[in-house]
Amino acid sequence: MNKHILITFILLVFCIVFFAYSDLDMLVQDNFYNFNTHKWILDSHDEPYRFIFYDGIKKLLIAIAVSLLISLAFVKKSKLINEYKKGIIVVVLSAILVPLTVGTLKKYTNMPCPESEIRYDGEYPKTKVWQSYTKEFQNLDSCKCWPAGHASGGFALLSLFFMFKSRRNKKIALFISMSVAWSMGLYKMMVGDHFLSHTVITMVLAWLIILIIAKFIKKQSHLYF
Repeated sequence: MNKHILITFILLVFCIVFFAYSDLDMLVQDNFYNFNTHKWILDSHDEPYRFIFYDGIKKLLIAIAVSLLISLAFVKKSKLINEYKKGIIVVVLSAILVPLTVGTLKKYTNMPCPESEIRYDGEYPKTKVWQSYTKEFQNLDSCKCWPAGHASGGFALLSLFFMFKSRRNKKIALFISMSVAWSMGLYKMMVGDHFLSHTVITMVLAWLIILIIAKFIKKQSHLYF
């Protein structure tokens, strides 16, 4: 577990530096923006896309987390729930801590959304996460767009990997989790709310947090389970 945590941390640092110095974000994001009409491929209010990939999926993820949390109350009465208790705890904690961590970072990183950047008719210049704005831009409101908050709930589902026992079910859990999370991430890219890097970094950060939670639960299981 320590090895996986270290590798994931290194990957996270690499992704942050790579996207900061490459033009990959722009190359991808340009495909979602019409420079003639100055509009994104999707409007954030367009239905049914907003319900499916934003409002609806958020409510579903919250419902799943609450259901699993409630199930822990019946752990002594259900052999099945007791069998998956540690995995359920990992999922519930991930559902809380992954979005919370990402949301906290968004408050302090001051990185603009694509729609806010000058390239896409916004007011902010392209910048790196560790840089400050030059004087002419320092009077602008603080941005809260890095990393991707919406997709963090989807990537928290990667924790399902630690709930299932068989290799087959673990692979299915990862496939479903990645499909849900990336559909959420791509939607936010199409409406101009996030760059590719925002979603990739959220994914790697989410996995790092999940690994740390899983390690902690595994360690504590010798005392409490």
